[in-house]
Amino acid sequence: MKHKTGHFKLKKALGLWELSLYGIGIILGAGIYALLGIGAGIAGNAIWLSFIIAAILAAFTGLSYAEMSSMYPKEAAEYNYTKNAFRKPVLSFVIGWLMIIASIVAAVTVAFGFASYFTHIFGGSVTATAAVLVLILSAINYIGIKESSTFNIISTLIETSGLLIVVAVGLFFFSSYGMTIDPFEIPPGAGGTAFGSILAATALIFFAYLGFEDIVNVSEETKNARKIVPKALVIAIVVSTVLYILVSLSAVNIMGWERLSASKAPLTETVSSVIPNSDFIFSLIALFATANTSLILLIVGSRILYGMASDKSMPRMFSVVGNRGTPYFAVAAVTIGAVALSLVGNIKTVAMVTDMTLFIIYAAVNASLIALRYKLPKAKRAFRTPLNIGKFPVLAFLGLVSSLLMLLYFDAAIAMLEAAAIGSGLVLYLIFRRKK
Repeated sequence: MKHKTGHFKLKKALGLWELSLYGIGIILGAGIYALLGIGAGIAGNAIWLSFIIAAILAAFTGLSYAEMSSMYPKEAAEYNYTKNAFRKPVLSFVIGWLMIIASIVAAVTVAFGFASYFTHIFGGSVTATAAVLVLILSAINYIGIKESSTFNIISTLIETSGLLIVVAVGLFFFSSYGMTIDPFEIPPGAGGTAFGSILAATALIFFAYLGFEDIVNVSEETKNARKIVPKALVIAIVVSTVLYILVSLSAVNIMGWERLSASKAPLTETVSSVIPNSDFIFSLIALFATANTSLILLIVGSRILYGMASDKSMPRMFSVVGNRGTPYFAVAAVTIGAVALSLVGNIKTVAMVTDMTLFIIYAAVNASLIALRYKLPKAKRAFRTPLNIGKFPVLAFLGLVSSLLMLLYFDAAIAMLEAAAIGSGLVLYLIFRRKK
């Protein structure tokens, strides 16, 4: 579809079904497949409690996203929320910039997860496989949101079936042997308190919930976005939380935290320990899970760049939409950035950097909702978060406080990398402001 000026617009191709699966697909992606074992090494058999805490934190902020998406159904969501709430261009620019970085870096990390499974089955170079995957997924991103959605639906159904297999295997094992481990056991010498270990694992495995916030960044490609986006957010978080808790309980009961933490493919080994010769099939499922997550992250990165460019905070060329209904310059820029980062290989470090970035963004989003409740109390809201004291949104406040507290569970090296990302955003803001 064209504007009167002749420029193309983004296509509105997503309904509740597609958008819910879009959210479920990215949430259920590589995080649970790759990070369960690492998290078990920190929280032990109590890793399932970390998933519950992470779900609560995600729900606090997810509901804030739901309300504000019903007010501002636009791409570059976090950028627009902070812009309307605080009217501080430098703040909204840095928040948008951090979202772009988080999307690209996470997409590359997940691509390496795909490459590890792929080369394990078929051989070849991990780095080359990751780079080729980024190029293929970027081509799908360019072709169109409808085609991307189709790939997402197929992959989501496949990766969800993989997690359901783990749950089924866990139920079979439990019915045969009962609870074989202490579900609250923490690794010896973990340091600090048991609850501290569980929170430290939460800071890591929150990466597995990465994605619910990305639903709002395709609002302009969603039909009746003011109503559909909030519903899809809630559905995606609820479905993912139930699956994560059941999967983590099944895995620790079958394997125990020691074997899980030592495994490179914890869910594959969990299933194969009960169903012999199932490694190949489950590895194929993992390929779809990782490819799907990487695709959605690439889409989100390009849409945030598009949204900021449309608001003249980034070079205007990134707001150009082609006849495929996709912002092809923004897609190309994100692709180049992802390929350039293809040498990144430490999934734990990058996951922690991504999570710290997201907690900062979540704090800003929750603070934005609180501010907007007082600045624009009569603004149209198709969804309103529950539990309010007058205008004051209690859950948004809890989301703000919990996001800030979670920042205490990242080490100094991660904090320095995060500071570098924020600093680069400030430099870019000053450069772009001078050019205006």
